[in-house]
Amino acid sequence: MGLAGIVIGLAPAIGPTLSGWVIDNWTWRDLFGMIIPIVAVVVIASFWIMHSVLETHKEPLDLLSVVLSTIGFGSMLYGFSSVGDDGWGSTIVLSTLAIGFIFVGLFIWRQLKMDDPFLNFRVYKSKEFTVSAILSSVVNMAMVGVEMVIPLYLQMVKGMSAFHSGLTLLAGALMMGIMSPITGRAFDRFGAKRLATMGMFLLTVGTLPFVWITKDTSTLYIVLLYALRMFGIAMVMMPATTAGMNALPLNMISHGTAVNNTQRQVASSVGTAILISVLTNVTKGQMPAKHVLTTNPLSYANGAINATLSGYHAAFWIAVGFCVVALVISFFLKGSNHSVHLADKSAAEENQATTEGGAA
Repeated sequence: MGLAGIVIGLAPAIGPTLSGWVIDNWTWRDLFGMIIPIVAVVVIASFWIMHSVLETHKEPLDLLSVVLSTIGFGSMLYGFSSVGDDGWGSTIVLSTLAIGFIFVGLFIWRQLKMDDPFLNFRVYKSKEFTVSAILSSVVNMAMVGVEMVIPLYLQMVKGMSAFHSGLTLLAGALMMGIMSPITGRAFDRFGAKRLATMGMFLLTVGTLPFVWITKDTSTLYIVLLYALRMFGIAMVMMPATTAGMNALPLNMISHGTAVNNTQRQVASSVGTAILISVLTNVTKGQMPAKHVLTTNPLSYANGAINATLSGYHAAFWIAVGFCVVALVISFFLKGSNHSVHLADKSAAEENQATTEGGAA
């Protein structure tokens, strides 16, 4: 998992910088065109490179579950993604969220009634998995939401280009890529709880100073704080995920992975929606009256900057709240660094050795 974190760290390192350069020099449509050859290579290579690791068997595909999950999660994600533009009171937002929650509820009810569910929510019976999944989701909310807000601040307040605002995220993403294999080794030695608690402390400390940023805040200062945040996230994300997977038996790992990924995607959309909506609403609420623009343009410009900064401060306070919640959750993780199926296997081998010794 630590080695896998290198890829997860390097991709965000290259993505914002490269996409910023593309937008500055070409068009946003080219970003989608660039993905096509990459996807083609991955699809073709997967036929030869990807191999089954765990035992597989054919499962019947429940079409009704597919329909319920597609409509439910699709509507929910669309609703949360629309909050930044339309606001929480929008008919589109409220209706799509209502449809999403209803269909997701029906989807979960059906899965719990099926002997062979499409997505097995019984993984939540494991307390360790549940804690790690919630922790990973809240951390993802803090990570993705702030990743969205910081470039907006750099472009709208400090006047940076898309390329340079993406470049400020490079050091932090590289930090996550570098630290992931190190935290993987540390997990094997110390377990998840110590790493997650320390990581959440660093993430909280790295997020709090953003609450007081101004239009004159040094870009280097922001780069260093963001790198500290990603250092903390690297200490939490993979160890927490690994601890959750280790708590499940082998036949439930695929379901645990699917549930964890689904929960993270929803949490990322929720976190981003909350931060952007808070940013937008606070900024609009504190903007000076329109007539000031004609009567006193300088006063209006100064008031607009202060209103914008107030919006960012409020958004970062919410991000700090996410961090504090995740810090509290991290204390509920267990310190174990062993998987339940390996522990069962070792116990079985020990019992077998004892039995054979007694027979001898």
